[in-house]
Amino acid sequence: MAGRRPEPTPAQRALALLVRREHSRPELARKLRARGVPAEEARSAVARMAEAGWQDDLRFACSLARSRAAGGQGPVRIRAELASHGIAEALVEEAFAALAEAGDDDWLARARDLVRRRFGQALDTLQARRKAADFLLRRGFDGDVVRAVTRAGPLDFD
Repeated sequence: MAGRRPEPTPAQRALALLVRREHSRPELARKLRARGVPAEEARSAVARMAEAGWQDDLRFACSLARSRAAGGQGPVRIRAELASHGIAEALVEEAFAALAEAGDDDWLARARDLVRRRFGQALDTLQARRKAADFLLRRGFDGDVVRAVTRAGPLDFD
């Protein structure tokens, strides 16, 4: 008769979560608490994961920023999401610096590409410009980028 598996330790649970994807420290602690791990044990397990290098808020921030930028989200939305994960502003700035270093921070080009794919080459009516502006704002692009893209004529997309 096979016995039941022993209940995983908080550290094992944390590691199982981190193997699937990166997590911020607050997010990992919250997920452990949601799985019935007492708050102090959750904090301890998260600290052990960070000490061992399994969890790193900067690595998480860089990964999330890179992923969201590649998915067509703008810097305003990415910053808001990082803040919602409890990432410190200094780490957010480091993540955006890493994007810049990799050449992935040309927000104007990204916005133009999104508009081109979504709306075609030209925004020749006021209604089309408004739709494109709303689309970019929802994606998290700032007003300057939105204005630059939606005021562009057809030749500006080439």
